[in-house]
Amino acid sequence: MSIIERIKHNFHESIATKTLAGELLPEVIARAGNRMAKALIENQKILCCGNGGSAADAQHFASELINRFETERPSLPAIALTTDTSTITSIANDYHFDEIFTRQIKALGQPGDILLAISTSGNSKNVLNAIKVAQDRHMIVVALTGRDGGQIGAALNSQDIEIRVPAQSTARIQETHLLIIHCLCDLIDRVLFSNVCEVIDQTLI
Repeated sequence: MSIIERIKHNFHESIATKTLAGELLPEVIARAGNRMAKALIENQKILCCGNGGSAADAQHFASELINRFETERPSLPAIALTTDTSTITSIANDYHFDEIFTRQIKALGQPGDILLAISTSGNSKNVLNAIKVAQDRHMIVVALTGRDGGQIGAALNSQDIEIRVPAQSTARIQETHLLIIHCLCDLIDRVLFSNVCEVIDQTLI
């Protein structure tokens, strides 16, 4: 396969993954977006976590809420737990890397808050630990996963929401996670600030 053919292959694979996700995931994305919007209406916040590319996605989501997505609107409360290097390194040094998110959630998380937990494999130990602590604090978890959902998919309870990308490749899963994040941001904006979606659909929560 030539370099040009390889590039075309990557584009085609990405498009195919997103097309399949677009057929399978809209209802669960709508549930997650509506649940996030409801939490924000009730003066709750969204905490976000992940590793590597998923950390970048967590930060991306938080920045879209705190600043703006596509329209002018008030800032919305979201915190990426991946950005404070002093906190992360002190926890990893004094305790364990697997606890870098849990101790932050214990300090910042409140009942009714949302945890956006991102892991392409569904097996990230520190994200799994974060989910367990969030559940203990009566937070709601929205998990972005891939493959078979891994340990994270199995750890979610009935009020949590898993958005599982139907793919095996980490790159394809991450590319689709980004589109899902943009869908969530768009839905939140439309529910909170647009006449098109004035009322949250309670059937999707």
